[in-house]
Amino acid sequence: MTTTARPRHGLRPSWLLLIPGLALLAVVLLLPLFQSLLRSFGTPEFTLEHYTSLFTDGVTLTILLRTATTAVVVTLVTFVLGFPYAYLMARVSPRVRGVLLVIVLVPFWTSVMARNFAWVIILQRGGPVQSIFEFFGIQDVVFYGDVVGVTIAMSQVMLPFMVLPLYSVLGSIDRRLLLAARGLGSSPLVAFWKIYWPLARGGVVSGIILVFTLSIGFYVTPALLGSPQESLLAQLLATRTTQLLDFAGAGALGMLVLVVTLVLVAWANRFGGTISAVGVVSTSQRKDDS
Repeated sequence: MTTTARPRHGLRPSWLLLIPGLALLAVVLLLPLFQSLLRSFGTPEFTLEHYTSLFTDGVTLTILLRTATTAVVVTLVTFVLGFPYAYLMARVSPRVRGVLLVIVLVPFWTSVMARNFAWVIILQRGGPVQSIFEFFGIQDVVFYGDVVGVTIAMSQVMLPFMVLPLYSVLGSIDRRLLLAARGLGSSPLVAFWKIYWPLARGGVVSGIILVFTLSIGFYVTPALLGSPQESLLAQLLATRTTQLLDFAGAGALGMLVLVVTLVLVAWANRFGGTISAVGVVSTSQRKDDS
């Protein structure tokens, strides 16, 4: 009589490899977040004053609205520029696609400081942008130190985060579906809207959420190209922690940004795209669409 050994339900040895990474994550990320959360509620007495002040203080509310507006504009600009570019990448030959991909990845290979100081030279008074406007008779157009210049520079930096998710989806769409729709008498616009767009919406949503959440917490570009009078959220956080030493208020502000980011990412994942930490997106059809 033979007996079969029952499978053990204990922890597999391979799972032990996760312990160092999880420990590092807990010490470096989760523990500081937990401390910021405790400080945001006040010590030693519990209070919601720091959270209510985010929506009652005029300066903080203005900066929050300015940051949200800037993030929305950057997201729209990158989408308008990135969707045709990703569509072109999905249509061309592999060799041309490689060249286009290198062009997209150039910002990743360039130093952050070098890239932003290049924008300082381009947008400053007497720079190429002002010279172009003066050539057409428009005087005193200087974007350096203005939220418009910050938006332009951020759009260039965020463009790869829009193009790559879009291309990962558009490149997997079977174009024979569009040809079949054309063969059945559909116009190109209707075929694009009824067939191509629903298949691409997972990458669109993922790219939009990725760019928007990154733009909310952007610091280097607004700090170098902006001004204290038109500061954004990350600059306010830096001011509260390094100058005002308002760690409780900064913690409440950081928790608000974290909650907004998690909600947007969760919504994007539910919609059909999965956003990874490095911006890679994998899409899948929703169950109710299959």
